[in-house]
Amino acid sequence: MGRLFWKFFVYFWLAQVLTSIGVGATIWLTHRDDPGPQQGRGGPPPEWVTPGAGRAPPPPPPMPPPGGLPFPLLPLLAGGVVSLLFAAALAVHFARPIRRLRAAFEDLADGRLDTRVGAAFAGRRDDLADLGADFDRMAERLQQLLDSQRSLLHDVSHEMRSPLARLQAMADLLRQRPERSAELLERLERETDRMDRLVGELLSLARLEAGGGAAAGDPLDLVQVLTQLCADAGVEAERLACHVELDAPPHLPMVGHAALLQRAVENVVRNALQHSPSGGHVRVRAAVVSAHAVVTVEDQGPGVAVDELPAIFLPFRRGERAGPHEGFGLGLAIAARICAQHGGDIQASRLPDGGLRVTLRFSVPSAGAAA
Repeated sequence: MGRLFWKFFVYFWLAQVLTSIGVGATIWLTHRDDPGPQQGRGGPPPEWVTPGAGRAPPPPPPMPPPGGLPFPLLPLLAGGVVSLLFAAALAVHFARPIRRLRAAFEDLADGRLDTRVGAAFAGRRDDLADLGADFDRMAERLQQLLDSQRSLLHDVSHEMRSPLARLQAMADLLRQRPERSAELLERLERETDRMDRLVGELLSLARLEAGGGAAAGDPLDLVQVLTQLCADAGVEAERLACHVELDAPPHLPMVGHAALLQRAVENVVRNALQHSPSGGHVRVRAAVVSAHAVVTVEDQGPGVAVDELPAIFLPFRRGERAGPHEGFGLGLAIAARICAQHGGDIQASRLPDGGLRVTLRFSVPSAGAAA
């Protein structure tokens, strides 16, 4: 038995015993001088009458019996035994689940993230059962985070291995074929730029994940941000023979970080342009729905399989039908983190006639004040 059990046991038992002794002593002290149960029964004694002498005087009253009530030793002993059993049962009832939780925390600290206590608390309906459920949710979340970190580390190592291998191959080729130095140096520069962008995207993702909850930001007009973004994206769209269209109200005031909001929508628009066919249209719409600023981006690309939709917002995830487009698979993951920081979310769905629709939602607290 642990220390907690003995603390519960001693405290409960002492409380019961002291209560029993106190009640018994109070009753005994209050009633110890009471007359016995036989005293005073039967009424006054009969009057003696002597013939010819009239009535005789009554005899003196009887003396009270010595002592009074005895001390209730036997009931107190019985109460002490019952209290002992009750205290032991109550201590076990509270100490056992706490010991189970302590063992679960030790297992979790040792790296066994699959530890759960729900089965051990199945029959309980109290605060300890709620504590066990909270522990299971915490362990589940920790396991998900660790699995996500392991997957991210694997993906990062995979993404870095390819450009490093190409750099090594080009360096070897440069030593063997110095006459191709101009061409090889240009390719080396492209690979180093690609690695620099990858590291920058990873740092951005790490900063967003470390930022936690939503930040307050500053008042801004989301339509103004989208207008500038679509104008810049139109230049890239011309190079790809595509078109970017914006459908938004005159103003959409909200509170947030303009640079982060622009980056979130820009990542989605750029992804749509990369997967749109020549002559395709990318449509950007904005509106306020249920206290959220909603931005939708639709393209005319091949779309994504339904079972792949939830995974496209994970780092380094690309759809199976996306094709060999340039990118790292981090843009949508960064957009999802930015939406979460602004009290919203991001979702994707297939369009009926082909293509992909990505919906970004941002909370608009104090929109009236921001206007």
